[in-house]
Amino acid sequence: MSMIKTAMIQMSVFKDKLKNIEKAGDYLQKLVDQRIDLAVLPEMFCCPYQTNNFPIYAEEEGGTCWQLLSNMAASYNVYLAAGSMPEKDEKGRIFNTAYVFDRQGHQIAKHRKMHLFDINVTGGQSFKESETLTAGDRVTVFDTEFGKMGICICYDFRFPELTRLMVNQGAKVILVPAAFNMTTGPAHWETMFRQRAVDNQVFTIGAAPARDPASAYISWGHSIAVAPWGNVLVQMDEKEGYTVQTLDLAEVDKVRRELPLLKHRRLDTYTI
Repeated sequence: MSMIKTAMIQMSVFKDKLKNIEKAGDYLQKLVDQRIDLAVLPEMFCCPYQTNNFPIYAEEEGGTCWQLLSNMAASYNVYLAAGSMPEKDEKGRIFNTAYVFDRQGHQIAKHRKMHLFDINVTGGQSFKESETLTAGDRVTVFDTEFGKMGICICYDFRFPELTRLMVNQGAKVILVPAAFNMTTGPAHWETMFRQRAVDNQVFTIGAAPARDPASAYISWGHSIAVAPWGNVLVQMDEKEGYTVQTLDLAEVDKVRRELPLLKHRRLDTYTI
C-alpha cells in the first residue's frame, strides 16, 4: 500500500483550549467524505504561541486533550498527527510535544521538540522558548500501514542532521507541525521544505496555524506538501482551512533508485 491521502489542517488558535480541540474535530468531520488516511494539525494548535502560556495550558500525557484527540482518531478512523501542545511531566517540566495516534486511537509516537526556538533577529522576530520549555532528546520515527514516518516540530526542521537520522531509520515522510512567523516564513518556509525533501528524497509535510494579525505571535501560515523530487505539491495561503494531497510513497523508491544520493554517501569519510 503506497498511496496515503493526507490532510493538512490550518487552524486559527483560540484562547479556549477545548474550543481548539473541538475545532480540530469539526475539520475532521468536514473531511469524512474524502476518506483521508492521515490528518496533520499545526504546532501549538490548542495554545496561543507565547512562552508564558505554555505552563498554563500544559497537561500530562493522557490528560483531557490527549484523550479527546485519541477518541477523535478512532472515531474518524484516521492517523492523527495531533500538531503539538504543551506537555507537563511528573517533575513539572514543560515540553512542546507532538503526539501521533493510529486509526484505533492508540498513541504510536511522541516527539518532544529538541531544538528550542531562542532567536533575536534584528528588525524582526524575537522569541525565547527556553524561558518556560525543556528540550526533548529523541529522534522520532514511527510505523504505519504505509511505512515509516518521522515527526519533528518547527525549529527542529532547521537542523539537517535530525532529518537525516529519521531517514536513516527508514522514514519516507517527514511531518512537521510548525509555526514560522512573519520574519522566518517569507524567507525560509518553502525553501526549507524543498531543501529537506531533496536532500533526503522524502515527502515533507508542514502544517501551520492560520494567520491572525491580532496575535502576539503571527504565524506565516502556508501549510505545504513537497515531493521527494523537491516540487511543491500544494501550498496554502495564510487563511484558515485545509488541503488534501495524496502521497504516492512509491515515488520515494523511484527517486532514490534513479538518483541514488543515499547510496552514494561517503560514510567511510563522514558520519552523523
